[in-house]
Order: sequence, then structure tokens, then C-alpha cells
Amino acid sequence: MTRAIVFILLAAAARGALMPLPVKMTPGSGRLAIDGRFGVTGSGCPAPAIARFQTRIARQTGIPLGATGQGLSVTCRAPAPELPTLGEDESYTLDVTAGGARLTAPTTTGVLRGFETFAQLIAPGSDGFEVPAVHIEDRPRFPWRGMMMDVSRHWMPVEVVERNLDAMAAVKLNVFHWHLSDDQGFRVQSKLFPKLQQFGSDGNFYTQDQIREVVAYARARGIRVIPEFDLPGHATSWVVGMPELAAAPGPYQIERKWGIFAPVLNAASDRTYAFLDAFIGEMAGLFPDPYFHIGGDEVEDAQAKTLQPRFNQRVQALLTRHGKTMVGWDEVLAPGLAPGTLVQSWRGPEALAETARKGYRGILSYGYYLNYLLPASTHYAVDPGDAEGILGGEACMWAEYVSAETVDAVIWPRMAAIAERFWSSKEVKDVNSMYQRMEATSRWLEWTGVEHRAHYLPMLERLAGGQPLEPLLVLADASEAGGHDLRAQTGQYTSWTALNRFVDAARAESEPVRHLQQAVARLTAADRKTIRARLREWVENDARFQAMVDGDSFLGELAPLSRNLKTAGEIGLRAIDYLESNAPAPADWVAQQNHALDEIAQPVAEVILAAVRPVRLLVTAAGR
Repeated sequence: MTRAIVFILLAAAARGALMPLPVKMTPGSGRLAIDGRFGVTGSGCPAPAIARFQTRIARQTGIPLGATGQGLSVTCRAPAPELPTLGEDESYTLDVTAGGARLTAPTTTGVLRGFETFAQLIAPGSDGFEVPAVHIEDRPRFPWRGMMMDVSRHWMPVEVVERNLDAMAAVKLNVFHWHLSDDQGFRVQSKLFPKLQQFGSDGNFYTQDQIREVVAYARARGIRVIPEFDLPGHATSWVVGMPELAAAPGPYQIERKWGIFAPVLNAASDRTYAFLDAFIGEMAGLFPDPYFHIGGDEVEDAQAKTLQPRFNQRVQALLTRHGKTMVGWDEVLAPGLAPGTLVQSWRGPEALAETARKGYRGILSYGYYLNYLLPASTHYAVDPGDAEGILGGEACMWAEYVSAETVDAVIWPRMAAIAERFWSSKEVKDVNSMYQRMEATSRWLEWTGVEHRAHYLPMLERLAGGQPLEPLLVLADASEAGGHDLRAQTGQYTSWTALNRFVDAARAESEPVRHLQQAVARLTAADRKTIRARLREWVENDARFQAMVDGDSFLGELAPLSRNLKTAGEIGLRAIDYLESNAPAPADWVAQQNHALDEIAQPVAEVILAAVRPVRLLVTAAGR
């Protein structure tokens, strides 16, 4: 794909806010109206899929859709397999004209991907909702495009899982990796070994009927479900109720803190393998996908680590007996590992390349850890690579510092940028276009039911406690939540800690601050007016905020952050004065302000003052 073609695609997709970007898109002339006469008719496509799509469009537009009139005609050339499968054909072709639209795909899965593109194209126009005329040919770059959700560190009810499956489908992800056991919780009902959930879950686990429900829900959306039961380490929750499986005598308790813990399954005991044979057989009946994740990471016990390669081989044989292919983290890569094993790399591209060199297939997760709250641009720059055997990648949502209330906001919208990296051409790299389309996609994703934007104002209202919301909102819009490493430094968190503070409400990336950075980069006369207004708001906000603090522990920890925002505003206003005087700021002033910005850039209450970034740009510009 040439640079010119990429530019044309980016420009066209920006108008339609498409994410992921299609392989080929040719704009046409005219618009297809989406009104009460719009309907979807299909040949070879399951009726429930069409019904779900029509319901989504009706919710997205607020228009009750009819079954007749101009609309979308769907042709599916062949029935989908009973289950989503690795490497199936997900391609589709979409043609939209003023007279109607046609979606054609080799399989039902391709139709589902085309539905999502069509839905993203719908936007308000001069006469109501409409879709621009366009020709699209599309297919994924990688066959494995996943997201892992950890439900062990913090429990995630079924409704949280399912709404995230809807959002995953919306950006064409096709693998849900379900991290179901860890030191802090065992989350699946076992009828053969009920002590696992009785003693290892605090009562929070999925029944077998709920597991079947989620698997069917994902299947209907073209998403495979891969379970992970971490072995032989990260196994405390296994041995709370069944200490006889452990390498050392108990008793054991569920871990309430985070880290790497000593309990491991006894890799030297035949009893362990007899148990695993029965357990895997039971779980194989719940999870029909041929891939089964055993974890295998971070085993610290010296004896267990020595035995781990042999343990993996024996578990692999059990999985094969039950029709499963083993998936494991980097640590499973050792002599004797069966050739068909899939290795998930958290260590990085070099480890993934080593996996490929040794003849194993791999997927990349390094660089896609959502819980670190890195900018979307950082994730976007990481590429799984094109080496033979690399199937794609998975983003990881580790749950030490999220709850069911906040998890959506940590995943989305940054997950959409990662999804584009997995689907679109590797030449699609324009960060500005990515952010423009991601912001629009973020708003559109709300119609899927995901609640990544819904929590923000209610959590701030709760913190304000009946006081005016505006001072807290100004501070929140100028801030970003600290990620995993920053929060881990405190050592204060357990699985019982309430995640209801300002850091839990704050976003991973501040959209208002990013817009301000863009205004600073342009620095037109209109931009300067906007920038001045925002800087004054920061300065004046502190007095209003400090008046709310007295006697409130939630707001009291933020008092220094508010003062820092005031300082940032004052520095920025002085920089604007220098810029408008057409005389460069003195070098010593620039140095002093940068030092001050370094100081206020330090975290307060595990929150980063994002406002420092545009102010630093202003100071630099003033110095020129």
C-alpha cells in the first residue's frame, strides 16, 4: 500500500470515523438515508444476526426501523462453522449508493464484520441520519485479535463480560481470553471438585450455565472464548479448598494482595495429574474452542521451576487427550514442548521472535497492557511483526486496580486503537488520524452498551458529595490516572480496598488536554484565545476547589493537585504574554518554568497532572 493510498484512506475514514481502517475504501457520490423505511434483508445469513444488527441501528439512530424499502441487502455465500475458528475467512465487501447498500461475504463472520463497518458509517446529515456512498473491500491482517480480561483479582459479573464482548465485536476483535484463576480467586464452578469455588472464590464465580451463556453470546458475535487456568504457579486459590494438590503443606488462604506467591501445584505427584485430567475434561465440555490456556508464568519456587518443563509436557498430553491445544505465557517455552503449542509473549518482540525461530506459533501481548494506562499512541506503535508463525496479539486487562464499575473505562477507547493495529495494514500509522477516529469511535461505542464513559460524571458527583461539581470536573479533565506501577508503589491495596477515589474516576488519557496540545501546536489567533480561557480557568479553579476540601478525605488528598493546576495555568499565561509580545522569553525564565513544571508533574494521590504537557509546549514556544 503506497503512502498516497494510505493518506486517502485515512482522510476518508476520518469522515466516517472508521476504526479499524479497512484495507480498501473508495468514496462514491451521494448518501443512503437511514430512516423508518430502512431495512435489512439477507440470504444465507442467520436471522438472529440481522435482528441484532437492526436493533443496534435503531438504538444508535433513535429510529424504529422497518422491514421494507431501501436498505441493506446481505449475501452470505456459505454458512459459518458451528464455532468461530482460527483462520476462518472474515473478509467482506460493502457497497453503498444512494439507492441502497449491499454487503457480501464468504461466511457469516465476514457479514458480522461488515455490519460493524456499516454501523460506524452512519452519521447525522442534512436530512437526518445517512451513510456516505462508498466501496469497501476488507479483511484482517492477523487471524488472532484478542483481549484478555482478568476476573480473578477483582470479580467481573456476567453483564460486564457481555457488554465488553459487544464492544470487542464492534472493533472486529475475535478472541476473548478469560483469565479465570489466580492467587486471589478461582472463578468457575466445578461440579467434580466443588471445593475449588466453595473455598477459593469468596462466593464470586460463574456457574456452568453462565459459562455456556457467555460462550454462546461470544459465538454469536464471531468471538472465540479461550479459558485460562493458571498452572502450576499463581495457584493459591486452587489449594485453599484442596491443599492436597499443593507442593507444600497448608493451610492456605486466598491472597488479598498482589504479587508472586509461593503456593504451586505439586508437579511431582501423580495425584496432581489425575486431578488435572478430570478437571480439564470437565472444563473441555464448557469451552468448545480447541485452545486452552494454562498460564505457566512467574513460578518462583525453585523445585517447581525445575519440574515445570516436565509438568507442561504432562499437562500438554492431558490437553491433547481432551482435544485441546495448549497456550501458555513465555515461560512455557522449554525443551520438549510440543510443536503445536501457542506461546503468548508478555516479555516482548525479542521473546516472540525467539518463539518463532524455534518453530512455535506466538501472539504478542507486550506493549498492550491496558492496566498500565499508557497513551493509545504508545500501544498503536507496537506491532506484532510479520515473522512466520506470529498469529497476532492480545491486549491484557489485569484487574488489580479496577472494579466492575471502572474496568470499561480502562479498556476503552484505547482498545480500539490496538484493535486497528491487529486488523489494519501495518502502514496505517498516522497517530493524529488514529486519535481523531478513536475519539469518534469512543462515542459510537456507547451504542454497543459498554460503559466506559458512563462512570465519569457519576463518580465525580459521588466525590463532590453534594457540593458543586464544576471545580472537581475542571481538575479531573486536566488529570490522568496513574497506572499499575504507580499504584503498586503504595503497597496499600488489597482485594478489599474500595476503588472509589479520584484516581479511579480519572481517565487514562485526557481528551481536553490533548485538544489543548493541538491548539498550542497550531497557535492561531483563535487558538490563543481558547488557550488563554482554559489557562485562566485553571488558575481561578483553585480557590473554588479549596473551599470544598475542609473535612473531606476524598477531596483533601487532591488539594496539592489543585494548587499545581493553578501554577500550571499561571506559567502558561505568562508564556502566552511572551508569545504575544513578539519577544522571546529569557533563557533563565524558561529554565525556571521548566523546573517548576517538573515539580508539579510529579504524581499526587496517584494522579498525573496532564495539564503540564501543553504548558510545557507554550514555555518552549515562548523561549524561541
